[in-house]
Amino acid sequence: MRQTCQRCGKAEKACICQWIQSVDTKTELLVLQHPSEVNRAIGTARILDLSLDNCQLIVGENFTDNERLNQALRRSDIQWFVLYPGESAKPASALLADVAEKPIGFILLDGTWKKAFKIWQLSTNLHALPTCLLDNADEGQYQIRKSSKQQGVSTVEAGYFALKAMEPDNQALDSLLVPFEKMIAFQIAQMPDGVFKKNYL
Repeated sequence: MRQTCQRCGKAEKACICQWIQSVDTKTELLVLQHPSEVNRAIGTARILDLSLDNCQLIVGENFTDNERLNQALRRSDIQWFVLYPGESAKPASALLADVAEKPIGFILLDGTWKKAFKIWQLSTNLHALPTCLLDNADEGQYQIRKSSKQQGVSTVEAGYFALKAMEPDNQALDSLLVPFEKMIAFQIAQMPDGVFKKNYL
């Protein structure tokens, strides 16, 4: 039976806890995680949850009646944006000017594009919220789980770029990507010779 780290959820030999650092942010994150991602070996939402005090991770598929989410949405001291592409989505970098009026928080959908779309479809309480997209993100570094979407990034990268858009001078945010990079390097190292080059490059 595979031994699993009780903190990061990875196999013990793939544990990333030694690279997790606490990062202080003013911007809040809500991560809505599809159940299929919970035990995924190369999932990244847990990195955000472990690193950020201002982060909540909630598991589900339909969040319409989710009390934790709805309690957060009822707050009058924060303006939530769903990180989701669409015709009306604002560039994340343009939101910084709005912070003076009300602090901004981000809602991330953790799953494949298909699963994230399912969360979006089912969770009708999200539909009244404004959406935004990452205009400050290059191609993601998720080398072993490629996205078919342009600028497709992992959840931890999405959180990183969203936070960077709001807190550009917060250098501590860079540490969010260290456990992610270590996780990728470990997974690549486990592959037989030639597999990574053949399937992922």
